[in-house]
Formats: sequence, C-alpha cells, structure tokens
Amino acid sequence: MKRVFFAGAILVAFLGLTGAATAAQTVKLGVVGSLYEDMWAPAKEELAKEGIDLELVHFSDYVTPNRALSDGEIDLDGFQHDIYLQNEIKEYGYRLTTVGSTFIIPLNLYSRKVKSVADLKDGDVIAIPNDPTNGGRALKVLAAAGIVRLKDGASFSPTKEDIEEYKVKVEISEMAANTIPSVLPDVAAAIINCGYAMDFGLTAEDVLFNDTSVSDREYWNIIVARTADLEDPAKVELFRRIVKAFQSPATKAVFDGKFGGQFLPAGWGEDLLKRP
Repeated sequence: MKRVFFAGAILVAFLGLTGAATAAQTVKLGVVGSLYEDMWAPAKEELAKEGIDLELVHFSDYVTPNRALSDGEIDLDGFQHDIYLQNEIKEYGYRLTTVGSTFIIPLNLYSRKVKSVADLKDGDVIAIPNDPTNGGRALKVLAAAGIVRLKDGASFSPTKEDIEEYKVKVEISEMAANTIPSVLPDVAAAIINCGYAMDFGLTAEDVLFNDTSVSDREYWNIIVARTADLEDPAKVELFRRIVKAFQSPATKAVFDGKFGGQFLPAGWGEDLLKRP
C-alpha cells in the first residue's frame, strides 16, 4: 500500500512539473505603431519556445503606455527613448526603469510638396511634435537642415524660444506627433517619427532631410518596466530573456529587410539589469 501511495505521489509531482513547464507565461508589452508586430515577431517566436507568450498591446499615442505600465495594466513598454521617459517620470512621478535598449529611430523631415530644403520659402508651415523631447529633437533637425539657427547654449531639448534666427521665415506648427502624418498634405513639410511615417505609407522618397541625431544615446529606444518589479529576481530574469530575444540577428534582419535599414540596433549586448 505504501509503495502504491509513493508511486502515486511521484506521478502527481511529475504531472505538476510538466504542467508548469508547458503553461505559457503571458507578458504584456505596450507599443505604439503597427510596425512593432513585424519588429518583435522573431523575439515572440523564440520566446514561445521558452514558454513565454509575449503579447503586444497597441496604443495610439505616446502618453498612455507609461500610465498603463505604472497602473499595472501591462508588464513592459517599448515605444520611447530615454529622454522622453525621464520627462514623463519628472512630470507624472512614475517609478519606471529601463531594462534594455532596442534601436534608434530617425525623426526625419518629410514633404510631399517640395523636393529639397532649398525649395522652402517664407510663410511655409512646418509641423513638428508638440511634446518637449521630440519637439526639441525636431528643432535640432531643422537647425541641421539650415532652416533655423539655435541660440548658443540652448538645452538638449530646445524650444521655439531657443531659435536665434530663421534662415527661412517658416511657421513652425506644434501638434500631437500621431496627427502629423495626416496633415502632411496641408503643410510644406513635417518632422515625423519613422514609425508613424511608415504606418502612413511614407517612404525614403518623401524624406526632405535625414535626422542627424541618431548617434545620441538619449534617443535610443528602450524597454521599460516598473521599478518595483526589479526587486523580484524571477521577473528580472524574465525581462532579461525578453531583451535578449529582441537583440538578435533575426531582429536585425527585419530592420534591414522589412524596414530598409531605417531602424538601427542600439545598446545591444548591454546588461542593464545587472546589479552593481
């Protein structure tokens, strides 16, 4: 009787372990833009083999994902660069921490009305993002293009008040980043995040001037978690596996193939979860 009981106990334990090994662990990752489905596809496939079901949760703007992450509606987000995150933390008091880097995405100047920067004329309207970080980055692109000159000593994220001179007397119109592609037909040019640009069918042929800030670490896109979750060793290891799955040759192949090299790997191989 004891042998039967012992054998049964072993079987129950084995089945329990097997069930735990085969049950997928769902992780919700907040993103902005449909292109992330293609970008994360190789990582999702690899993680599925490890029993991790990575679910992309799509948002239509840059404001909601960090709030959803802070509120516990999602487990991670991966849509922003570091300087944007730091501004969100300062403004809203979020306790969020970067767990990995993904890529640098250009913020190019697009137009469907003129063929070169030299064709811009006084009175033309240029649309740029209205959030402080992307708006400041956009102004630096306009300065690099020779459209404006910024004051000496302007901050890393300048504002329109930091414009010393308009080389061309354009009107700079600030608006929500996700609405800019839809107004491109109505303005002379616009600074548009490549993610939104691709969603709206814009191509390299529509680029009037290429972003020159791609080497700035502050603009590297990142994966972000709740700071409190990093006290849990199991979650730290889970997040590390997700970051590693993204930073792969298969993802780089998507960058080069699907997106024509518009996305560049940034910070791959750095372990941001390593304790000091």
